[in-house]
Amino acid sequence: MALGLTGAGTAQAQLEDFEAMDNPATAEEPFKGQAELGYNKISGNSNSESLRAGADMTWFDDPWSYNLQLSAKSASDDDETSAEEYQVQGRTRYNLSTYNYLFGLARWDKDRFSGYDSQSTLTGGYGRQLLVGPPHSLAVEVGPGVRHDEYEEGGSDNLGLLYAGLDYDWQFSETSRFSQSLATEASRENIIGRSETALTVAMNSDLALKVSYEVEFNDNPPPGASSQTDTTTGVSLIYNM
Repeated sequence: MALGLTGAGTAQAQLEDFEAMDNPATAEEPFKGQAELGYNKISGNSNSESLRAGADMTWFDDPWSYNLQLSAKSASDDDETSAEEYQVQGRTRYNLSTYNYLFGLARWDKDRFSGYDSQSTLTGGYGRQLLVGPPHSLAVEVGPGVRHDEYEEGGSDNLGLLYAGLDYDWQFSETSRFSQSLATEASRENIIGRSETALTVAMNSDLALKVSYEVEFNDNPPPGASSQTDTTTGVSLIYNM
C-alpha cells in the first residue's frame, strides 16, 4: 500500500503530470499545496519495494496562477533497482476570459531507464475550459514547444514539438471523483504520451483514498530504454493540509 500526503481540497487532491490549472478568478485562497509520500514493500517468494514522493504548490494572483511540482520515484526487485525517476515542473496560466487562457509549461525529467540522461521541455499556448464543474469539468491545452534531450549513451538533441493536453473530472458524489488526464508531445523523433486515470474518495475533511493507474509511452525510445511503455498502479492515502 502506498501512503500519500496531499493538501488541496477533499476528493480533488492529487498530483498529475498534466492538470489544467485552476481558474485564478474563482480561487478561494491565494495558495494551495499538496504533498505525496508512497511506499510499497513485498517480501517472501519475491522481494520488491517502491517509493514515491512529491510536492505540488499553486499560487493565485488574478488573472495569473503559478504552479510548481516536484516528484521522485524509485523501485527495486530483489535488491536490484528497476525504476528511478526525478521530475521538476513549473506551470503558469493567464486568463483571457472565463473560458479562455494562455499557459506556459517548463519541465525537467530524469528517468534512469528511459534511455535519456535527462529531458528539458518548454511549451506554451492556448487553453480552453470546455466544461465547468461540478459535476463535469473538461479542459484542453495545445501549443508549440521545444525539448532538449540528453542521451544516456552520450550526445544530445534539440527538438521542436507540438504539445496537447486534456484534463477531465467527474465529481459524481460529494466525496468521490473520477479523473482522467492526458498529455502528448509530438516531435520529428518520436511521440511521447502520458496518462493518469484515478478515483479519489474523501473519508473526511482531511483524508481521502486514491487509486490510480499511470501509463507513459514513447513510440521511438533511445537504444538504452528498457521498453516503450511504463505503467504504474498505486493506492494512496491523501491528507488535506
